[in-house]
Amino acid sequence: MRISDIELAAVDLQLDRPLRTAIHEISTVSCLLLTVRTDEGVSGEGYGFCFGIDRLRSIAQLAASLKPKLIGRDPFQVEALWSDLFRHLNFCGQAGLALHAMTPIDVACWDIIGKVANQPLYRLFGAHRDRVPVYASGGLWLSSGLDELRQEARAFVDQGFKAMKLRLGSPRWQDDIARIEAVRDAIGPDIGLMVDANQGLTPAHALRLGRALEAFELVWFEEPVPTWNDEGSAALAAALDTPIASGETEYTRYGLKRQIQARAADILMPDLQRMGGYTEFRKAIGLMAAHDVPFSPHIFTEHSLHLVASSAGAIHAEHMPWFGPLFREAMAVETDGTILVPDRPGVGFTFDWDRLDPMRAAL
Repeated sequence: MRISDIELAAVDLQLDRPLRTAIHEISTVSCLLLTVRTDEGVSGEGYGFCFGIDRLRSIAQLAASLKPKLIGRDPFQVEALWSDLFRHLNFCGQAGLALHAMTPIDVACWDIIGKVANQPLYRLFGAHRDRVPVYASGGLWLSSGLDELRQEARAFVDQGFKAMKLRLGSPRWQDDIARIEAVRDAIGPDIGLMVDANQGLTPAHALRLGRALEAFELVWFEEPVPTWNDEGSAALAAALDTPIASGETEYTRYGLKRQIQARAADILMPDLQRMGGYTEFRKAIGLMAAHDVPFSPHIFTEHSLHLVASSAGAIHAEHMPWFGPLFREAMAVETDGTILVPDRPGVGFTFDWDRLDPMRAAL
């Protein structure tokens, strides 16, 4: 089997309303859809995203430039393909857009492997479970007022979620406490609650807020300070009882290795796109397992299910509904707050071109 072609397309997904975090203003999610075709008629699909179609075009151009390195190659040789592309992109930098361009290719090749084997990827990776605990992450934004937070939180409970994430980052830490109180009042004491400051705080602000958070018995306090501030994050991890979570904007196992060595987080949150796909993410899982550091992947829910289902060290998948319109198949949250991992071969989700064609954007 050989790769015969690689096709690229872009879509712009409009959100229902603009969203705000401590550092982001989000109104659209721009997605790069990539299809790897083979000479035996089996194809695989992968995707990546960013905020803004102009930036997505840069990723698409870089991905398209990799075609000569891939045409005629065996898609089963994911290790060789990944390492060759990683070296080839050295001049562009082995993080950032380079990894964003590599990820859809790697995921698509693994999709082909699963389809040929007629197995879902989590089984090929080594199944640990077939149901994955998820937390709701598609609401409770910093742009929501207290009444909205209460309504959104109750709606998540009604949908079956047993855990959810609230965004923080108000100028006054007391206002963030009021947000947590509103959500906790709405969901009661038995629903897991995470909070995320999206790297928007100084260490001093984060420490004062973190001490006030202790009374709420949170699952974790996510990215209180910028990801490059290992010393500040490590100091918070040492000072607070609430676990510190970080790592979603780190690239490859080497970024996570640095955080592990610095003791910068109690829980790591690798991102499939920034890892460079399944091939590198699985190496990162081994690294985290060697240091007994639990992890929860950052978004890419449909594809990340396979990583959580095949890893004893995974504690949750992040349920982000943004990318649902990309696929024919839907995820269903069970009454126990889990998602049954699809038994379909490969990644188990396929692009819904009938729905997506009207959303296409020019590359």
